Parts: sequence; structure tokens; C-alpha cells
Amino acid sequence: MEHRLFSEISKTWAGCPLRTFDLALHYIRETETRAGLQVQAHLVTEHYATGVKVSDEDMDALNLQRHAVCPQWNYTIRPRTNTSPN
Repeated sequence: MEHRLFSEISKTWAGCPLRTFDLALHYIRETETRAGLQVQAHLVTEHYATGVKVSDEDMDALNLQRHAVCPQWNYTIRPRTNTSPN
């Protein structure tokens, strides 16, 4: 989730019990920052496998650009550069 929106979402639903997914989605979708950022949200009902391990090779293949502040938490994932001659 976009970090700039998370605190705004928290403000939108502050003090409101989130008793259903529909209610949570409503509050998330109603969020807008002063700069005009808006949230789009939908509920995913699929079941995902837990405990799936990502190989070191797959992690190394990511184009991670770590930030100066707390680089273990703050990073940008950029598209991989195409190194093939095609």
C-alpha cells in the first residue's frame, strides 16, 4: 500500500469499528489526501498458499533500489532491464 495514503486511510476510519469487509472497503475508497491522491481498493477472495519460499536467485534477480533511510524497509522495485539482444 502506498505509504502516503496509509495514514490518511487510518484517519478516515478513525473511531469506526470495521465489522465487515464492505465497510472497510468503503472507508478505504473514501480516502483522499490534500494533494488529491485517491485510493482504489477491491477485495480479493482467492486463497493463497502460505509458506512459499522465494529462492535466493529470484531475490537477486529483483531490481531493488534501497533508500538511504532504513534500506531494509524502504526500497523501490524497478522493472528489470532487458539484457538480451532481442
